[in-house]
Amino acid sequence: MALRNIKLTITYDGTRYHGWQIQPGKRTIQAELVNAVSELLGWRTNVTGASRTDAGVSALGQVALIQIDSPIPTKNFAKAITDRLPADIAVTEAVDVPMGFNVIGDAECKLYRYTIFTGRARPVLVHQCWHLPEKLDIPLMNQAAQLLLGKKDFKSFAAADDHRTDSVRTILRCDVYSSCDKNTKYEIRTTNDEIRNTNDDWIFIDVEGDKFLYNMVRNIVGTLVEVGVGRMKPEKIIEIIEAKDRRAAGPIAPPEGLCLMWIKY
Repeated sequence: MALRNIKLTITYDGTRYHGWQIQPGKRTIQAELVNAVSELLGWRTNVTGASRTDAGVSALGQVALIQIDSPIPTKNFAKAITDRLPADIAVTEAVDVPMGFNVIGDAECKLYRYTIFTGRARPVLVHQCWHLPEKLDIPLMNQAAQLLLGKKDFKSFAAADDHRTDSVRTILRCDVYSSCDKNTKYEIRTTNDEIRNTNDDWIFIDVEGDKFLYNMVRNIVGTLVEVGVGRMKPEKIIEIIEAKDRRAAGPIAPPEGLCLMWIKY
């Protein structure tokens, strides 16, 4: 049969995994997918991902590519692969793409969302968040976030061990908002029937860009939180960018709150 290119859209809870990329002796998302696809087809099949999410990071819209010469209809692949995966990973879509399709190079932009819970009680049922029981100034954080927009050298927001010479990236959007800003209702009825609105306890940071450096979004979030708690002025962002030094930015945010929402081609 003729070789086929199939693009997979994948969702996963990254809490129990050491990131996307295959690593010897460690459980990863890519390794689980390779095993599932290989079991389905009867021979080892490579799975190439569009984004190398870190350990603990989740995804709702990761994209991967497989090349096969199997007669299995494309429409059956999502369910067939998912049936062979752990419960915290699923393939939501499988579509044919041209043989020249580059799952990494053809991506136009990506959206990452970071979730922070600022309520006093630890959210034991929602583990994909950073529990930070402090009051955050969202308007100030947004003021700082807008200074990140555009094509800039984001070396200060890259991991210290990211040695890529090209650290210029384009941030298309960076928004900080609470649940109530998006008209979302979160209510908890207490034992004395009092309704307590918890909208402001959930804060989200959306970062959309053409591509990202290693740990870039988590370092941006950590820096914006420094602004939100009053330890840093919004205009400090300009100095951080100009410094091109990781030590100039704020601390890295925990991985659990980060989720890759989608990748556009």
